[in-house]
Amino acid sequence: MPLRRCPCGTGLPLAECCGRLHDGTAGAATAEQLMRSRYSAFVLGDAEYLLATWHPTTRPRTLDLDAAVRWTGLDVLATTGGTLLASEGTVEFRAHYLRNGGAGSQHENSRFVRDDGHWRYLDGVSLS
Repeated sequence: MPLRRCPCGTGLPLAECCGRLHDGTAGAATAEQLMRSRYSAFVLGDAEYLLATWHPTTRPRTLDLDAAVRWTGLDVLATTGGTLLASEGTVEFRAHYLRNGGAGSQHENSRFVRDDGHWRYLDGVSLS
């Protein structure tokens, strides 16, 4: 059985990439790694992981993912901060999707902060 590639676009097998973050065996070392893992969680329909990696001050109580959306690719366009030793960072990305037969994309600049030693998604500004 062939290894499933991670949806985040690194080319690595899911189990060696975002899968380790999703199952809790590893934590995100950088803001970009967390952003990629969150994209993969959207692809896989893992709302629990998305909520767990959302900063508590901005996290919604629940998250209903749109089953009609099929995420098809991720482009990381730019990053600021978000390194191993940083306390905050941004990741600009474009995520591509299909919905009801039509193609679209979400272009966003997301902000991430360290919370108790863990990277968390704070919020994002839509650029589309």
